[in-house]
Amino acid sequence: MAEKNSSKNNFIMQAGILAVAGIISRIIGLLYRGPLQSVIGNLGLGYYQSAYNYYTIILLISSYSIPSAISKAIAQKLGEKEYRNAHRLFHGAMIYVLVVGGIASLFLFFGAGLFLDGGAATVLRTFAPTIFVYGILGVLRGYFQAHKSMAQTSVSQILEQIANAVVSVGAAYLLIHIFMGSMEIPEDQAGQVTRATYGAVGSALGTGMGVAVALLFMAGIYGLNRGIILRRVQRDTHPYVDSYGQIFKTITMVVTPFILSTAIYNLSSTVNNSIYTKWYPDIRKLDTVAIFEKYGIFSGQALTISNIPIAFASAMAAAMLPTVAQLVAAKDKAGAREKVALAVKVTMLISIPCAVGLFVLARPVTALLFTNTAESEELATKLLMALAPSVIFYALSTLNSQILQGIGKLNAPIIHAATALGIQSVAAVALLFLTNLDLYSIAIANTLYSGIMCVLNQYTVRKALGYRQEIKRTFVIPLIASLFMGAAAWAVYEGLFLLTNSKQISVIPAILVGAVVYFVFLLLLKGVTEKELRGFPKGYLLVKAAKKCRLL
Repeated sequence: MAEKNSSKNNFIMQAGILAVAGIISRIIGLLYRGPLQSVIGNLGLGYYQSAYNYYTIILLISSYSIPSAISKAIAQKLGEKEYRNAHRLFHGAMIYVLVVGGIASLFLFFGAGLFLDGGAATVLRTFAPTIFVYGILGVLRGYFQAHKSMAQTSVSQILEQIANAVVSVGAAYLLIHIFMGSMEIPEDQAGQVTRATYGAVGSALGTGMGVAVALLFMAGIYGLNRGIILRRVQRDTHPYVDSYGQIFKTITMVVTPFILSTAIYNLSSTVNNSIYTKWYPDIRKLDTVAIFEKYGIFSGQALTISNIPIAFASAMAAAMLPTVAQLVAAKDKAGAREKVALAVKVTMLISIPCAVGLFVLARPVTALLFTNTAESEELATKLLMALAPSVIFYALSTLNSQILQGIGKLNAPIIHAATALGIQSVAAVALLFLTNLDLYSIAIANTLYSGIMCVLNQYTVRKALGYRQEIKRTFVIPLIASLFMGAAAWAVYEGLFLLTNSKQISVIPAILVGAVVYFVFLLLLKGVTEKELRGFPKGYLLVKAAKKCRLL
C-alpha cells in the first residue's frame, strides 16, 4: 500500500514539477509581452501573432507532437524492459524529425506567401528554421519524459523562455532602431507597417533563439547520461530486436494520430485569425491595419493571459501519458482509471480558481502586464473575461486528449477536434456577420470550441475506461471555494484601489488574499485530503500550514 501511495505521489510530483516549469515559462512569456508591446506596438503584435498561428500549424504537423508521441512509444518498450528497442526508437525518431523537420522548414520559408501577405509573410519566413530545430529538441524531451523524468524538460522550458524574452525584445529594438533610424512611430500608415514588420521579425528571431538554447541544454544532459543509457542497452537480454523498418512503422503509426489530433486541436486559432483578419475586413470593407491592431490585443494580450493556467493541464498530461501507456500495455485498467481520476481532480483544483480569478481581476491583471490606451484596456479586459471559462474547458480537454492517446483511442481526439472546429467556425462567421460583436465573436467562438472538446473528450474517456469521475470534490467544492476566493479578491482590490488609485499596486495583494481564501475554503469543505496535499511539490509545507491553522 505504501508503494502504491508513493507511486501516486511521484506521479503528481512529476506533473507538479513540469507544471511549475510550464507556468514559470508562460509567466516569463507573459511578462516580456509588456516590454515587447511597448517596442513593436499592437500592430507589430498582430503581425507576429498572425505569423505565429501559421508557424504553429506547420510545427504541429511536423514535430510539435513528437515529445508526447515518442514518450508514449518508448514508455511502452520500457514497460516491457525492451531497452535496446527503446533506444532504437529514439534513433529512428531522430532520423524522422531531421527529414520531416527539414522539409517543413523549407516549405514554410518558400511558401510563406501562400498564407500571409506583406510584412506578416516576412515574419512567417523568419520562423522557418525554428521548426527544424524544434523537432530535435522534441525527441530529446520525449525520451526523458518516457523515463518519467520531467526535470530536464522543465529546465529546458524555462531556459527557452528566458532566451526568447531577452532576444525578442532586444532584436525587435535593434531592428527598428537600425532600419527606421529611431524608435518613433511614423505618422504615415506605410511607415507604421514597416516598423511593425521589423519589430515582429525581431520577436520571431527570439522564438528561434529560445528553442536553440533549450536544444543545447537537452543535448548536454543527454551527453552526460549517454554512458549509463548505453550500458543498460548492452545488458538488455530481450531476444527480439525490432528492425528499423518496424521502428519507422511504429513511429509513423504513433506520431500520425498525435499530429492530426494536435494540429486540428490547435487549428481554431489559425481559422479564427483568417476569418477575422482576412475575410471580415474584405467583406465589411474595414481598415486592415486597425483590424490587425485589435487582433494583436486579442491574441497578444487576452489569449496569452488565459493560456497561462492551461500550462498545468499540459504538464499533467505530459507527466501521466507514459504511466497510462504502461498501465494499458500491462492490461491494468483499474490502475489507469485511478490515475485518470486523480489527474482530472488535480487539474480542476487548479483550473477552476484560475478561471474565476481571471474573470474577477481581468482589468487590473491586464493593466499590470500591458501599457494600453483606455480604449485598448477596455477591449483587452472584456476579451479576457469572455475567455475566462475556456480555461476550465481547455484544461480538461487537453488532459483528456492525451489520456485518449495513451489508452490507444488515437482517432477520437481527431474526430472531436474536427467536430468542434466546424461548429466554432460556423459560430464565428455567424456572430461576425450577423451581429455587432466584432472581435468578441472570436472570443465567444474560442470558448465554444473548448467547451465542445471538453464534453466530447470527457465522455469518450469515461466510456473507454469505464470510470465515473467523483463530482463533488472534483468540481463542486473547488467551484464554491473559488467563488469565495473571487469575492475576497475583488473586495481587496477595490478597497486598495480606492486608497491608492493604482491598479498595479492593488492587484498583487488581491491575488495573494484570494489564493489564501481558496486554500482555506477548500480544506474547510473537505475538497482535498492530507494524502493528496502531500503529493504536491512541497506538499508537506502545505500540510504543516493547514495543521497549524487547524484546517486538517
